[in-house]
Amino acid sequence: MVTTSAASWRSDREVDAAAGGAGLPGPSIASSRERALRQRSEGRVRIAASAFGGVTRLTDLAEIGALRARLPRGGPGLEAVIVNTAGGVACGDVFAIEAKAGPGAHLTVATPAAEKVYRSDGPCADIQVRLVAEAGARLDWLPQETILFDRARLRRRYEIDLYGTASFLSFEALMLGRLAHGDAMGEGHLEDHWRVRRDGALVFADALRLSGPVGALLARPAVAGGNRALATLLYVGPDAENRLEEARALLEGARCEAGASAWNGLLCVRLLAPDIETLRRDATSFLMAFRQAPLPRVWAT
Repeated sequence: MVTTSAASWRSDREVDAAAGGAGLPGPSIASSRERALRQRSEGRVRIAASAFGGVTRLTDLAEIGALRARLPRGGPGLEAVIVNTAGGVACGDVFAIEAKAGPGAHLTVATPAAEKVYRSDGPCADIQVRLVAEAGARLDWLPQETILFDRARLRRRYEIDLYGTASFLSFEALMLGRLAHGDAMGEGHLEDHWRVRRDGALVFADALRLSGPVGALLARPAVAGGNRALATLLYVGPDAENRLEEARALLEGARCEAGASAWNGLLCVRLLAPDIETLRRDATSFLMAFRQAPLPRVWAT
């Protein structure tokens, strides 16, 4: 049964309790006078997919506010495209995304275009993502790049729970500034927090924080060496460590600065490039070969 009613959402307290206190609370709609006056965007979307006779089908969909999910036909498994009808992310915006792949299901989540984070004159924008893959499921998180304008302020948190033999692949790319428009990111704030658990045990924790004179920080050799485009690919699966040499071979000849490592049942690839075009070209080639499948069609539009 597929539901699209806002009433199907659990309360924040129920979500938190169901996850043992580590749940991802969603945004409170028009919860403060300041937010109401500024008319900031808020949105939530939840997607669930299950396998029936070897075919992955949508079993739950709920949408609130500025976030929508579209389900193009074709391709392996079920593909969901998250659309932000607000046209970008501004200061004080709050978004929450939840996706779940049931036992044996294959769910891919993507976005139709680069997400733009605009200059902030006040609070951070908040994006919270919760992803769950049950035993035998495959969940791919493949949004297109996020572009931060000068003085943008963004805080994101990812909570991923995997069970049994589930596999998870994510790719997140960031472009700090719009170099093609002569808009370098001089100041701003960025926080990215990742937590991945397998059967409740933490297997991956990662945090990135750039705040204040971001342009000067990126120029440091020990930080980014002047590069403005960066990305992380994470693969968690029973065969992750065995695919390290394959990943390194696929990175040979890349124009990006890139490196791969594997441990604790996961594989991580980091990429740095002077611009998003270079990074996207290398990442696209790597992802298609590593996944052994085409990228979501929205990547080509």
